[in-house]
Amino acid sequence: MKNKISLNDFSFRFSGYGHYDVTYTSPVTGSMWTATIDDMPLIDATKSNWDNVKTQDLNRLKKLCKQLCEWN
Repeated sequence: MKNKISLNDFSFRFSGYGHYDVTYTSPVTGSMWTATIDDMPLIDATKSNWDNVKTQDLNRLKKLCKQLCEWN
């Protein structure tokens, strides 16, 4: 069964002007991926829009985290 992605699977830490360290934690395995994301429109669409976030944006952010990851 596939778990639905949610904003609770992510943590955000400001790392400088226009950059956030984003950590994605898999709800199934508990694996963590951390990446420095500078796509501010995507960060704004997820972090700043927490009450009306789109699944599509969360999946894009998850994909970026996994592509640019630093293993934890």
